[in-house]
Amino acid sequence: MIPAVAPSLLPLFVVIPLLGAGLLVVARRHAVEVAALLTVPVVMILGALWLLLFHRTEPPLSHAVGGFADVLAIPFVSDSLSALMLLVTGIATLAASVFLVLSGESRYRFVPPLVLLLTAGVNGALLTGDLFNLFVWVEVMLMPSYALIAVTGTWRRLGIGRMFVLVNLLTSTVLVIGVGFVYGTAGTVNIAALEGAGSEDPVTAAALAVVLLALAVKGGMVPVHSWLPRAYPATSAGIMALFSALHTKVALYAMFRITAVTFSDGLPFLSVLVVLVIATILVGAFSTAGSNRIRTALGHQMVAGVGHILLGLVLLTEVSFAAGILYLVHHVITMSGLLLTTGAIEHTYGCGRLDHISGLARRDPWVMAVMAVGLFSLVGLPPTSGLWGKVGLMRASAEQATAGDIVLGWAALIAIVLASVGSLLGLQRMWRGMAWGEDMTVYRPDDPARGRGNPVELPADHRIPLRMLLPGAAMIALSLAIFVGIGALLPAVDAGAHDLMDARTYVEAVMGG
Repeated sequence: MIPAVAPSLLPLFVVIPLLGAGLLVVARRHAVEVAALLTVPVVMILGALWLLLFHRTEPPLSHAVGGFADVLAIPFVSDSLSALMLLVTGIATLAASVFLVLSGESRYRFVPPLVLLLTAGVNGALLTGDLFNLFVWVEVMLMPSYALIAVTGTWRRLGIGRMFVLVNLLTSTVLVIGVGFVYGTAGTVNIAALEGAGSEDPVTAAALAVVLLALAVKGGMVPVHSWLPRAYPATSAGIMALFSALHTKVALYAMFRITAVTFSDGLPFLSVLVVLVIATILVGAFSTAGSNRIRTALGHQMVAGVGHILLGLVLLTEVSFAAGILYLVHHVITMSGLLLTTGAIEHTYGCGRLDHISGLARRDPWVMAVMAVGLFSLVGLPPTSGLWGKVGLMRASAEQATAGDIVLGWAALIAIVLASVGSLLGLQRMWRGMAWGEDMTVYRPDDPARGRGNPVELPADHRIPLRMLLPGAAMIALSLAIFVGIGALLPAVDAGAHDLMDARTYVEAVMGG
């Protein structure tokens, strides 16, 4: 039996960060900002854990904001998948926030309230059951993101950051146009009310395809991916960790949700999507070798990760949905850990260029041990979460091949294996230079305040402080914990996949049966 008060708690996932952001604009004390910046993600994590445990025995929750009924309402909907997403994004936000405090970026003007506003947008996008309000919450995410790029970026970063702004403005325009098309063809933008509409009406299917296209661009799918590995590294490492965990993953989550509910009989443009997803996996993996900065290489790995996650979508089975969700969880955790560890390197040595950073395995062995485990996870090697992510996708691909779709199953399997090899070669090149090169006697900072590009003598005892390593190390440790305790995570992942495949419970929660 669902407690009567439970659905009405869902808006708190948006209200609490918004109130926190408003408070910090008024109370401009650093101690208050740090307290709010760290406390709000903790509260979100605890709320997500409660929801996750709640949905182990209870069906989806729905709350109509303002008390309106059915399709006229602005619905907030929670099920196992959205609860898991709230938990994972909350953990990543907390780790990035701790790093921002340690690096001193939390002292920059309005950074804490902007991060909380970003959190509110993410939570709203994950809980909304309405396409137009999905667009609204995505814009709530983007507005503070533009400001975070400006506040934490150098002039060079600001120049490249314009690409982030332009791409997202364009895709937001396409998204709202697509939502308008859906309303014009189906008469509603309520996701539950659109159940099966894409399979029943080709015109509505075309309108929904426009929405999915906009989300695919925001997620960084080939051939509209090149902005991501160029724009994200233009931010600071802490902000890039936030963007990596939140922006692309919200877009991918929305693609899963919309596809599962509205295309009950499969995607009419599946063959095109399959080609693009496999291309995304391979292009991201093999582009890593051409990078000259650590975070640029990780940006290409983000693109490859997007392809792996979407592979779970295009295979269109409950097993593949579970594999895609598991890979998404792994990718958020691992990429956050690697980016925050890279941030510790950049904060200490002023630069992340591979031709300026070398010999770190001898100078900072613990830092490189954390990096090594994270890179193992990206490739899919034990003992990391990446192994289970790729095993899940390979199992789903193999089942697809044995079920009769031999071409799709084998193409997916080959793509996963080739991407692992490509990632291994590219990341090995990155590792060789930064870990085993000559011992650094000088460093050449990117920061103009330190004399950009000019050699600075490196003291013999100059090391990365342990406190700077802690956020990234904690996330990589979580990846190891997922490898060991995968049995505790799988029920939540399987429940999320089941909720996607069985859209009736979602529809009944929103439409009142």
